[in-house]
Amino acid sequence: MVHIPGGSFLMGSDDPQFADASPRHKVTLPPFYLDEHEVTNAAFAAFVRATHYVTVAERKPDPREFPGVPASELVAGSAVFAKPAHQVSLAKSGQWWQYVAGANWRHPTGPGSSLTGHEHDPVVQVCYEDAQAYAQWANKRLPTEAEWEFAARAGQPAAPYYWGKELTPKGQWMANLFQGDFPAGNTRADGFEGVAPVKSFPPNAWGLYDMEGNVWEWCSDYYRPDYYQVSPASNPAGPPDSHDPEEPGLVKRVQRGGSFLCSDQYCRRYQAGSRGKGEVKSAANNLGFRCVKEVE
Repeated sequence: MVHIPGGSFLMGSDDPQFADASPRHKVTLPPFYLDEHEVTNAAFAAFVRATHYVTVAERKPDPREFPGVPASELVAGSAVFAKPAHQVSLAKSGQWWQYVAGANWRHPTGPGSSLTGHEHDPVVQVCYEDAQAYAQWANKRLPTEAEWEFAARAGQPAAPYYWGKELTPKGQWMANLFQGDFPAGNTRADGFEGVAPVKSFPPNAWGLYDMEGNVWEWCSDYYRPDYYQVSPASNPAGPPDSHDPEEPGLVKRVQRGGSFLCSDQYCRRYQAGSRGKGEVKSAANNLGFRCVKEVE
């Protein structure tokens, strides 16, 4: 883990495309420790061996949570990015996301996939409950989004990217993102089409890897798009409950950092100060986490 010094910073973004990340506001935090990189498949496997934990994606869905859905369709699985064979309209994300039976952390893209040779990739297909269970076992916890952003900024001046003003300084890709025509035409200019092993890209000024791109990361805060209007200035922990006007019936938590699927054509929420969100029982093959620990 990396020791993150306490301090103050301006949290959020003034970018009009990130309305839920405004207004920018001053936040002060005490010191804490943050995982150097995202939790890996190897680390999560050690947790499962020790506890025999079964992730949400490995469990058969509860019929009570899906009234009206035939029992034959209630099978364990999760969401997987499926690259279309040709360019499609960006209006409907269902054209590149599929629910795949048997997709879980052991088989990130479905039954034909495995972790062999991917031990140092970030673990994916973990929902909020799974990430919490790992953190508790490791005597850690999930970061607040304030802690996450403070660490990502690493004391640097405000800029469009956590690493600076340019997307590719001196021609170098600084994060695992999507290059080309999203979602069908990934040029892999950064060297990867999917998840990259941790530490594949340069660390930030405080020695943290993959604070942008690679996989989205769960934070402990409930998601509300208007929270920054009332957020306390000292060590904010998020609102007491969740509300997303786009899907008011779902409980959501904040996600940060973007993923290998982030593209300026479709999703720019890997950029500094922006926020993501996710339903707490949902997982995907571009979603992982890292942990924090208190300074004693």
